[in-house]
Amino acid sequence: MATGRNAQVRTLIGRSAAGLALALLIVIGGPIVAFAQPTGAQNFDAGWRFHQGDVATAEQPGFADASWQPVDLPHDWAIAGPFDEHAPATGSGGFLPTGVAWYRKHFTLPPASAGQRVFVEFDGVMERSGVWINGQHVGHRPSGYASFRYEITQHLKAAGQENVLAVRADTSSQPASRWYAGGGIYRHVRILTLGDVHAETWGSTVRVAKLDAKSADLTIGSSVMNQGSAPIEARLEAVIEGPDGRSIATFTGQSISLPAGRATQMDVSGTLADPRRWDIGDPAMHQALLRVRATDGRLLYEERVPFGIRDARFEAASGFWLNGRNIKLKGVAIHADGGPFGMAVPLAVYERRLKGLMALGVNAVRTAHHPFSPEFLDLCDRLGLIVMNEGFDMWTVAKNPQDYHLYFTDWSSIDARDFVRRDRNHPSIVIWSIGNEIHDTPYPLVAQSIITRLQDIFHAEDPTRPVTMALFRPNTTHDYENGTADLLDVVGQNYRENELAKAHADKPSRKIIGTENSKNRSSWLVVRDDPAYAGMFLWTGVDYLGEADRAGWPAISNPSGLVDRVDGVKPIGWERASWWSEKPVVKLARRVTEVIDISEMPTMVGIALPQPKGPGALTDWSPDNRAAHKEKVEVYSNSDEVELFLNGKSLGRKPRNADDSAITWDVDYAPGELRAVGYRGGAKVAEDILRSAGAPAAIRLVPEAKAVGGGFDDVVAVRAEVVDAKGVLVPGATPLLSATVSGPGRVVAFDNGSVTDHTAFASPQRAAVGGKAVAFLRGTGKPGAITLQVSAPGLKTGRISLQGEKD
Repeated sequence: MATGRNAQVRTLIGRSAAGLALALLIVIGGPIVAFAQPTGAQNFDAGWRFHQGDVATAEQPGFADASWQPVDLPHDWAIAGPFDEHAPATGSGGFLPTGVAWYRKHFTLPPASAGQRVFVEFDGVMERSGVWINGQHVGHRPSGYASFRYEITQHLKAAGQENVLAVRADTSSQPASRWYAGGGIYRHVRILTLGDVHAETWGSTVRVAKLDAKSADLTIGSSVMNQGSAPIEARLEAVIEGPDGRSIATFTGQSISLPAGRATQMDVSGTLADPRRWDIGDPAMHQALLRVRATDGRLLYEERVPFGIRDARFEAASGFWLNGRNIKLKGVAIHADGGPFGMAVPLAVYERRLKGLMALGVNAVRTAHHPFSPEFLDLCDRLGLIVMNEGFDMWTVAKNPQDYHLYFTDWSSIDARDFVRRDRNHPSIVIWSIGNEIHDTPYPLVAQSIITRLQDIFHAEDPTRPVTMALFRPNTTHDYENGTADLLDVVGQNYRENELAKAHADKPSRKIIGTENSKNRSSWLVVRDDPAYAGMFLWTGVDYLGEADRAGWPAISNPSGLVDRVDGVKPIGWERASWWSEKPVVKLARRVTEVIDISEMPTMVGIALPQPKGPGALTDWSPDNRAAHKEKVEVYSNSDEVELFLNGKSLGRKPRNADDSAITWDVDYAPGELRAVGYRGGAKVAEDILRSAGAPAAIRLVPEAKAVGGGFDDVVAVRAEVVDAKGVLVPGATPLLSATVSGPGRVVAFDNGSVTDHTAFASPQRAAVGGKAVAFLRGTGKPGAITLQVSAPGLKTGRISLQGEKD
């Protein structure tokens, strides 16, 4: 996928005059947003100018910005570093910089824009943003995770004359976040040119009113604004396209009057016969092409809304159901950063990450703890990945002195409404979360009033999905006794899985879900064996930048994932795969350090209890001690039984343990080959092999694709591995790797997943960790061979070629 990713960013469309979209594309530049086939929305990412630091009068159109850095969006300026032990963001923010940054864009409009309405839409600006057009302030937004749209029509200059859009982003008030949040315009921007009649921002919905084995009843609506000076008679039409892109139905509503100066709800409904359902494993997407037509047939507005047809529900006694099947949600919570890319994450990075987690058996993700980008949810739709979509990490009580609690009272209703409106057409989303470990709950009157207010907003904007929140220590704050928990459609709790199971047993009408859970086996067994438990979301799926306060400097990231920062699977990830994956799993490891389960301990006891130091388990057969000694070998497998071999000699077969614990052997170490074979019904279904490594001899490069485009979302990961003369990975090798590129491409990030490495991610040099590192390449948009070479002193250089594709 080399040229399509940058187009798959948005499902919002508007239409104005015929031919205007093409004219805007020519004048403004940038690729059209093709995933939703918009006719009045244009990508506005290219050709910005950037300055780090506050500058007086930078919002004025005549301000001299020629010396500013040219950038294309999305752009996270903070990820460039440097890492600083004394950074105001502290370890929570990964010891990376914060502060004020300015962006400016010069553009002109074509003659066809005369008489049209022009809007600018931002998917996210971190944070406390202000926006000016030609020196006129048009809006501000405290939240860095909110998407927003401003009309700029009245402040624009005549067609052909230059306009200047200026944006100020301010992260200077610190500490403000519990994880790395980035800085600047880190998500996509688009410009929309519409007529006087158009849908309100995210004002259109497609809902499945009824679904049975033979048909689906759809209700389609749009809140349509008439900004003209007179009423107009119009009707709503909906052309439904199936997963193959062919039109399968057209629904037409009755003509109604659209009064001037306000929005009017327009609705249409109809039935589809034998629709293909959106499902895990078959994420079939439909699209509704919505058209508002005047009674004389003129097209006033057009919008394309992707949607899915599925039946998702939660039951008190049996958990989660999708399309008539009882499914246990095997989920992970993840933060939005893309490791070395910070918060400006190419879609290819998200896709690589999510597909890797799905290969471990993950079928659901929780967006921790804020709205993610629209294209992330588009991706979940296309992959068939279930989503718990979360809105807030705090309410009125702070977790950090400068966090969102300062704005919650004034902005939370606005942000909640925009959040649910923007995301409600995604079939991947099956439940909303209105809060994570909220510190207001010790004050029940406050917490309950906020739950009621937020839940009313979510129900009003989306009556099809339930609402939960991640309760934290509910037995301490008596949430199950004072009515707080029972205000929620589905009761969610972080950790303490037995407490939530008891809350359901005490009141069987409660629907329950684990909103955040430890990776301990005991936590899984509670969820696995209780039908009422809809599922769980592990903390966490992926190592993430920030939240390094407990470890302190030099740590810059939190290593709690099933996979590391560059998505390398850890032994604990393979263990989870042996419990969750439906495909055969056999994976070998050496147990080096035991892990103490603190999930059921009192908070302060668990925090204070030191874990044994060490790496836990290692997936190699290359211990530092090569003399004769005992090694505890673990095999993570979902096979009926596993047989272990050392240098071809069988060490016996063992059955899968009923409690899902690892199958273990105490093995007399000998260098050579350790092999595990899994059997089902007596037949071999999978195997894993570990070989003892010799001295480092060469660098092996493993590209994960053969071609790459030049768009923001087009990157290809290339794994660099230090191997011995026989091609065995050398796990203890840490040479300094140097990457060089020839041809129409470049290395845009280079990372090793280390928690303590402070090398800039854009640097072409990076030390290997565990014998590995990952380079991410992007093309320039020109065709030709791209050659990556990675070298290190004393090692044979690795070299591979990709094909650069023309944009």
